[in-house]
Formats: sequence, structure tokens, C-alpha cells
Amino acid sequence: MAVGTMDSESPRTPQKHYVCGSIAAFTNIMVTFPLQKVLFRQQLHGVLATEAVRQLQRDGLRKLYRGLLPPLLQKSTTVAIMFGLYEDFSRVLLDCADGSGVPELVTRSFAAALAGTAEAILMPFERVQTLLQDHRHHGRFNNTVHTFRTLLTEYGVRECYRGLVPIILRNGPSNVLFFALRGPIKEQLPNATNRAGHMINDFVCGGLLGAALGIMFYPLNVVKSRAQSQVGGAFQPCREVLLTVWRERGGSVAMLFRGAHLNYHRSLLSWGIINATYELLLKLM
Repeated sequence: MAVGTMDSESPRTPQKHYVCGSIAAFTNIMVTFPLQKVLFRQQLHGVLATEAVRQLQRDGLRKLYRGLLPPLLQKSTTVAIMFGLYEDFSRVLLDCADGSGVPELVTRSFAAALAGTAEAILMPFERVQTLLQDHRHHGRFNNTVHTFRTLLTEYGVRECYRGLVPIILRNGPSNVLFFALRGPIKEQLPNATNRAGHMINDFVCGGLLGAALGIMFYPLNVVKSRAQSQVGGAFQPCREVLLTVWRERGGSVAMLFRGAHLNYHRSLLSWGIINATYELLLKLM
């Protein structure tokens, strides 16, 4: 069975997967950004959701969407890359593997991993988002442009890629699983007879996958948030950051996964929106 269920690209619209992915991600970020901010505070400080919400209330309504621009730019671009490069890599690799006996599942999985790894190029946006959302840096960084300028002039390009390893470890495998399971999961859902039914199925399929992968890779996101909240100083290995967080939270799995329930619901909503919007736009185009 093919890894994805996406339509093959038409020669007349070679960029449609990139465009649809970008618009789908834009829609998702505008809807779910406040939830993401609550989740970030839980990942960074290990606090309950109620305390994270209280922190945002103390920050005020004006700062609720502070840090919106980086994820808007980053997610709109990376989701475009995720879907677009997956299609492009799949087409090229399938042509190369034609007649070689390599299973299509393997070829498409490799294409998904390559697309996920390529997304990491844009991680500086994720880095800036982390700094702007961390209330400890509110007095130092004013906005997206100011944060980029400060990092580049005072620390160099390398500082923008702090936390790269957990992002690569997350993106590649999660892409493989997403594209491998999207089709089979949708096949298990009730047959849709109209556009609304297809949208619901796509939402459920994308949401369930996104939520499950969010839980699976949650510790890597905790490590990423901790690493990227630091400005300057030595770059700590991924394993060392994880052990530090583990010790600080009393060696408790429950504390390490604090915020995972909110991440589950956010991912359910986010990837439901992304998948349903993407598939709808793909059909319209």
C-alpha cells in the first residue's frame, strides 16, 4: 500500500502541494497559537496548565500573541516543505527505484524522512519563537526582527540553531509515520459521500495521527524547549539536557510528560485542521 493518499501532481500545478500546505498551516497557527503558548510554559517550567494560564493572564492580553510571527512564517513554510518535498522526493525516488524491486513503502518512507530533515533548515524561526514566548526574556527581546538581529550580531548564526538535534530526531521519524499511516487510518473510517464527510474524515485522520505522534515525541520537545530557552554559553548535548530536566523534575515520568495532555488536544486540533484544510484545497485546485 502506498504511504500517502495524496493525488499525484498535475503538470499544470506543480506547486500545488506547497501552496496547500502553507495555507493549511497558516489557518492552524491563527486558531491554536494561545494553546501552544500555554503548552510551551508547561514544557519549559513543568507547571500545571492552570499556572501557565495565570502566567499568560499576568502578561496581559497585548502579549498573548507575542511571538506569533516566527511560528506563522516557520510553520507555513515547513508544512509546505513537508507536503511539497514529500511529493517531489517520492516522484524522483520512485522513478529511480522503478524495476529495482524496492517496495514502494520503503521508497516513500525515505522520501518522508528527507522532507522532515529538510524542514529543520528553518528551525531559527522556532528558536526565536521560544525566546519570545519565555517571559524571562520579555525585557531583552522586543520582537522577531530584534531577536534575530540580537542573536546574529552578538552570538552568530550558530546560536540560531541551538536545539537542532532534537528537532531532527523528531521531524524525520514523525514524518515517516505520518505519511505511512495516514492512508490506512482513513480507510478504517466510514465512507464519505460528500465534501463535508471527506473533511470530517481528513480531520479525524490527521488529528489522531498528530495527537499520537505528539505524545510519542513529547520528551524531545521538552528537550528542545529547554535547550532553546538558553542564550549564549556552551551547547549541551541532547542527552545531557534530558538528564538535567529529568533530575530537576525528580526523576518522574509524569513530571517529564507534564503538559502532554494539553499537547495531545492541541495536536489533535492542529493536525486535524492542517490535514482537512490541505486535502480540501488540494481538491479545489
